[in-house]
Amino acid sequence: MGSAASVFGIVVFGGLTRLTESGLSITEWKPVTGSLPPTKDADWDSEFAKYKASPESKLLNPHMNLSEFKSIYYMEWTHRIWGRIVGMSFVLPAIYFIARRRVSAPMTVKIAGIAGLIGFQGVLGWWMVKSGLKDDLFAPGSHPRVSQYRLTAHLGTAFVCYTSMLWNGLSILRAHKLLADPVKAADILTGLKRPELKIFQRLIGALAVLVFFTAMSGGLVAGLDAGLIYNEFPYMGPGLTPPKSELFSDFYSRTPDKSDVWWRNPLENPSLVQLDHRILATTTFTSVTGLWAYTKLSPSLMKVLPVASRKGMHGVVGFVLLQVVLGISTLIYLVPLPLASAHQAGSLALLSSVIILGSRTWIPARASRLVAQKFAAIGK
Repeated sequence: MGSAASVFGIVVFGGLTRLTESGLSITEWKPVTGSLPPTKDADWDSEFAKYKASPESKLLNPHMNLSEFKSIYYMEWTHRIWGRIVGMSFVLPAIYFIARRRVSAPMTVKIAGIAGLIGFQGVLGWWMVKSGLKDDLFAPGSHPRVSQYRLTAHLGTAFVCYTSMLWNGLSILRAHKLLADPVKAADILTGLKRPELKIFQRLIGALAVLVFFTAMSGGLVAGLDAGLIYNEFPYMGPGLTPPKSELFSDFYSRTPDKSDVWWRNPLENPSLVQLDHRILATTTFTSVTGLWAYTKLSPSLMKVLPVASRKGMHGVVGFVLLQVVLGISTLIYLVPLPLASAHQAGSLALLSSVIILGSRTWIPARASRLVAQKFAAIGK
């Protein structure tokens, strides 16, 4: 759970690094030797010279001085060193507990998978940064930025890594709680297996997927700076949506027959990317509201829904309301740093609340088997 909290923090800090345009300040990736920042004037001059050769420096910051460079350098350096700390603080204890056989075989596989994700995230992060150091990846003279595809992939991997840590942490805590009182646990698990809960349990899973994809569409919005256009809500210009000719423009096509218009526009056209994010966010809000209403209006569900799940549902409603307010405010006020950062944190907090609701409502398969075994042992 501590590792999950650390990943949550680095995701938020990574957003701040991007918003302050600090992410391209370090032009090399040195996983070992890059752990310490420059300490001598000559080293700083060398790093600054490398940055001044980048497209971002030439187009956006040609008059930046060394002092200003140090401020953005330290932002990116902190982000990178935090990533290394996340990896070491997870992998080293994991190696110890696995070597001492303190974890089960299934959990060993899960831990190894998360460790692999952490390493992959580091490689993916550099792959993302590298895209912003080459001016052939964006239109000549345009705002230097990393690829929105790579940014979204980097964000998505971070979300998956965080969710995996959170879910497994919650599963372990829940299993320990259930095994502490097998008799009471048997009653709880029996209640969760009631057929009246099946639809609700499946809807929670669908909601988690929807929240994830809504957050990923937000990654595309961030990568394209699509939040800096149509700064009004619910309208986008004179109507609820821009004209079709703008949403599916031939400008984004890269083939002579324009056959790629249908898929490039949803991924590369800022107008359509923002509209897609609005639609997904509205769908998420409507789904949460509908699920909450289901818990209040379905007599059969009300009878069997655990108290912990009711409270968890209230938490999801609270976070989705907060996220809607943050999202609209971020858009209307032209993406100010505090609101934009809070909005990104809110997306992860909302996903966390859905996962927590699921942990209170879904049937824990392995814990159920362990409780059954312990209950049977008590009966003997």
